[in-house]
Amino acid sequence: MDIGGRRNILGPQAASIAEDEGFYSVERAERPILITGASGRLGRVLRAAWPARLAGLARPLWQSRGGAVPGAVVWDPLAGPYPGPALAGGAILHLAGGRIDAAATVALARAVCDLARRQGAALVLLASSSAVYGPGEDLAEEAPLRPAGDYGAAKRAMEAAVAGRPGVTCLRIGNVLGADALIGAAVPGRPVTLDPVPGHEGGPVRSYIGPLAFAEVLARLCLRGIGGAGALPPVLNLAAAPPVAMGALLDAAGLPWAYGPPNPGVVARVTLDVARLAALVGAEATAATPAGMVAEWRRGTGGAA
Repeated sequence: MDIGGRRNILGPQAASIAEDEGFYSVERAERPILITGASGRLGRVLRAAWPARLAGLARPLWQSRGGAVPGAVVWDPLAGPYPGPALAGGAILHLAGGRIDAAATVALARAVCDLARRQGAALVLLASSSAVYGPGEDLAEEAPLRPAGDYGAAKRAMEAAVAGRPGVTCLRIGNVLGADALIGAAVPGRPVTLDPVPGHEGGPVRSYIGPLAFAEVLARLCLRGIGGAGALPPVLNLAAAPPVAMGALLDAAGLPWAYGPPNPGVVARVTLDVARLAALVGAEATAATPAGMVAEWRRGTGGAA
């Protein structure tokens, strides 16, 4: 399958990939993946884009604190015991908690890590953010953490709280197209205003990933983590490459935009080094173009200009 000019890494060959990476047990049992935050921005994108062809390999268990998601496990990690199916041998993908409250962010992360330990889950992926770094270019996982706002500071506190726990990886996620404040929040017919960046066309540059690629990369990481293909690193950047100008994304989506007045505080580039991710899931999985990511958004989530 081809999505926006990029071959889908989890297409019909998913079974052979899983076998090559040691995913299958002797009985080839389907492994559970509890995905928290099903009603949040990332959760909504992931529910629309999750690869159905993984049936038989990995079974998503969507979690929500309320009843807004049909069939979801209704559970508040801070309020009561987990009522859902067993997670032994599976994974937890923790997307809930897009908060600026550091104490609550830390408490939620600890709750899902404790659940994983009690249930015997093999892997926990915690949604952190590129905001932990602050401004910078080609930021690798070893870069200093200098968050510029409360949200990044809360994610940094979460990472520190779970550091050293076995089987836990914090994903420093860039911008996910459709769950972002640029394309995802665009109002039809209302031009988007971008800060001009002197000497650069298209405004600020950021690290993005399309919704289908986001789902595929997460699925591939889960397969590796629960299939005995080796431990994942404790922190991992997650985005596509190369970074893109915001104006180029808006042009690809057919959305009108214009430059606003000069902003002396504009941050020209916040970009991630995704070499470590590419080594784990394949460089092909992390390669993208503005047109390709917009095509994913339209195909996977029904986005329309």
